[in-house]
Formats: sequence, C-alpha cells, structure tokens
Amino acid sequence: MSNTKIRVAVNGYGVIGKRVADAIRTQTDMELVGVSDVVSDYRVKTAVKLGIPVYASVADRAKAIEAAGIPIAGHLHSLLDNIDVIVDATPKGIAEKNFEHYREHGVKAVFQGGEKHELTGHSFVAQANYETTLGRDATRVVSCNTTSTVRTLTALKDAGLLKKARGVLIRRATDPWESDHSGIMNTIVPEKSIPSHQGPDAQTVVPELDVVTIAAKASHTQTHNHYWVIELSREAGQDEVLAALQAAPRIAFIRMADGVVALNSTLELMKDLGRPRGDMWEVAIWADVLKVEGKEAFYTYQVDNQAIVIPENIDAIRALAGTVTDAQQSIRMTDEALGLSKDFLV
Repeated sequence: MSNTKIRVAVNGYGVIGKRVADAIRTQTDMELVGVSDVVSDYRVKTAVKLGIPVYASVADRAKAIEAAGIPIAGHLHSLLDNIDVIVDATPKGIAEKNFEHYREHGVKAVFQGGEKHELTGHSFVAQANYETTLGRDATRVVSCNTTSTVRTLTALKDAGLLKKARGVLIRRATDPWESDHSGIMNTIVPEKSIPSHQGPDAQTVVPELDVVTIAAKASHTQTHNHYWVIELSREAGQDEVLAALQAAPRIAFIRMADGVVALNSTLELMKDLGRPRGDMWEVAIWADVLKVEGKEAFYTYQVDNQAIVIPENIDAIRALAGTVTDAQQSIRMTDEALGLSKDFLV
C-alpha cells in the first residue's frame, strides 16, 4: 500500500454524504479535501463548524451560499483538480451529469444505490466483488437493502449453504430528517411488482444468486426490517448457519433475550453504545429468532438505511484508487477505524 494518502471529496453533504465525510476522516490512508453542495442550510454550516472546506457544486449557487455566511473554498471544478476520488452523494438523478465533470478531470467516482447500475456498469459490495473494482474509473455502492441482502446471502453462499433465497422487506417511509414534509402515515404501501427491485439489484453484484424479494413501505422513518426464508444446499444445524453469518464481515447479532425486541430497541442500543449519530453500520440479525429446519433457514434482521452503506463507500474508494488490492485488508482497515462489531453485547 502506498504511503501517500488518497485525496477524497464528497459531492452532496446530506444523509449519506456527511456520514461518508466523517468516515473518511477516521481513515489513516485518506484525506478529506472538501465537500461540495448547492444548499446553505444547517447541514453545510455544520461542515464549516467541523473545519471541512466547503465548495459550491454549481457556480451560480456560490453567491447564495456566501450570503448565508458560509465561506466558499471554490467551485466543484477547482475541487476536482485536487483529488483522486470523489464520492457522489447527490440526490437521485443528478449523478449522470456530474459523471461528465468527473471524467473531464480524470477523477474516479463512487456513486450511490439510487442511481441505475447502467451508470457505471459495476455495482459494489466489498465482501462480494471488491477485486473486480480494481482499476475501474467508477462504481456504484448499492442501496441499503441490497447491501444487506448481498452481505447475508454471500455469507451463506461462501459457507456452501445457499441454494435459493426469498425475502420480504418492510421499508421505512422516508429518512428521519425529511419526516416533517414527506413519507406516509397510517398505512402500508406494497411495491407494485414482484420481485421488488432489491433482488435483481443484488444480482448486479452476485449474478448467480437465486433470490426473489417482495417489499412494502410502512409508516415509520427509521430503519428497514427483512424476513428471509432460505433453502439451504444441504441439511444444516442452527449453530452452523449462525456461524456462517457471524464469520462474514459487517453482520452482528442482537437478541430478544437482551430486550432488543423491536426496531426502536436497536436504535436505542446504538446510542447507548456511543455510536456517532446512533448509526448502525452492520446488518443486525436476531440470533435467538433464527430457526433452521432441515434444509430451510428462517431469520429476520434490521437495516439502518442511513448508515449501512458507509463502510462500503470507504472500501470502494480504496478499490478505485488501487491502494489496497485485498478485500479483507480494506474491510479490516475500515471496520477498525469506524468501530464495527460482531456482537453488540458480547
């Protein structure tokens, strides 16, 4: 690995962007050169408070940002001249135009799961396909739900236990910071097609997965909840399935026996553990709910939609930069710096 730090910027300082920026600053092999945005509200003012240089993503927004009392270090193009990799966390649909700018400046780019796979032709989950990212100009970190799907199914696949998987996803309505003006109330909204998009999206990372997902959006704003029925490749015991899941990176156990009985319980646990923003980067599987009967396994887990993809973004930066060629080494570096766990209360 080179002794030179990877120079990184974040375009879009929102839910994902601010978390990626914080994660970059914990990595000893990366330097956060700056963040870029078009708004001038409390989010960007927080970046200034944290000592992060702020750039204007669009030149004609610079005056409005400065008028709000936010010092501008420059425009996006000047930022692109001084970095190796950019993480694009802009709202869905904007990335395609941004990609043109990144190419012009010869900057490698990490995009988010709201964009289509076709934007980059490559979708990323570190434990599944890190090596195929090496030498590429761009990749797309898949969505929160797809990330959890790939993590857990790859864990079973790598242990030789997975034949096929069928999952039901209960999705949060909107991000918590937007709950004052968007989302749904007092209802559940099924996705209009089966499979829902998460299953096919997981296959952009691991094409051989036999997976079907069904999803619905519920009237809560924090975290997703998954229910899976797995057909195993052979008969196995409960301990063997649990061991396969725990051996994989970024999967951690929770237990109803500890009083972690619902989505809010886990969120409170993260706060009690001192996690930044109460974030949970791991897939949280209820170990004492998981059941195995012959060649079938049944389990449920929780996904923190605001946090789970943050470690993947960090690994994607290294893979694109080519400074670490081994997936397990990058995962270990990322997870140690952030403080990920395998079992929250053990």
